[in-house]
Amino acid sequence: MYDKFSFENTLSKLWDKLDGWLDAIILKLPNFVLAIIIMIMFYFIAKGVRNLLRKFLLGRISQKSIQDIVAKIVFVSIFLVGFFIALGVLNLNKVLTSVLAGAGVVGLAVGLALQGTLSNTFGGVILSFMPNIRINDFIETNDTEGFVSEISLRNIVLRKTDNNYVVIPNSKFIENTFTNYSLSKRSRISVSCGIGYESNLQKVEDLVLRVISENFNQKKGEDVEFFFTEFGDSSINFITRFWVDMISTKQEFEAKHKAIKLIKMSFDSEGINIPFPIRTLDFGKNRLQLDVDKEEK
Repeated sequence: MYDKFSFENTLSKLWDKLDGWLDAIILKLPNFVLAIIIMIMFYFIAKGVRNLLRKFLLGRISQKSIQDIVAKIVFVSIFLVGFFIALGVLNLNKVLTSVLAGAGVVGLAVGLALQGTLSNTFGGVILSFMPNIRINDFIETNDTEGFVSEISLRNIVLRKTDNNYVVIPNSKFIENTFTNYSLSKRSRISVSCGIGYESNLQKVEDLVLRVISENFNQKKGEDVEFFFTEFGDSSINFITRFWVDMISTKQEFEAKHKAIKLIKMSFDSEGINIPFPIRTLDFGKNRLQLDVDKEEK
């Protein structure tokens, strides 16, 4: 009898509780609808402001990475404002206070657990605002070279010359040095060669300087340089240096390709020899040494 009465009492209390919740939901239904409308409205507002901001920044900031980062921050900020307003409409001020208070503790725990991820995120922000690296720049880092395809909050993506993509975490990229070939439009390259010992050195120098100067335009303050560098085993070696338009290694290869062909053609026309290493074996001396050894025996 007591168990039956206890069960009915518990069931009655549960029903009263559910009935109270149902009444509360019905009473707050307009608030729920309004909160949902506010969230949807702020979503589209954030999206519209992000698009307008991108168009506004496009004409003033050349770095696409900065545009993307700023647009994402603005979008999230506006959407969070709508979220907090929706909580206020639902009269969840206490919940909002608890959320903000707990966010600090949770943020600390997450920060300790995700140090690498946060490092990549901050690295992405730093890279986005760095003037020394931009989208479509040709860079080289850690024996990897390619065009910058994307800079995100997690990694940087390089498109190599073979059209394969390399993904590098931001934290790893920032820790290492890199070469940006696209920062300067002009670069100096060098071509090395060797000539026979019988060659007229002054004639060789004048010929190379003339050929390079006539085929590679040197601007003000730029000169074609020529230096003999060493007495080699079978040649006297030299190096010539000159300036070309270069924002990628392909242009460097093209310039060296052209210079080598021009130097070879000019040497051939003037009868200048480009020697190659020769090894001489004196079999007569070796045979004589063998004969001596036999006589001693």
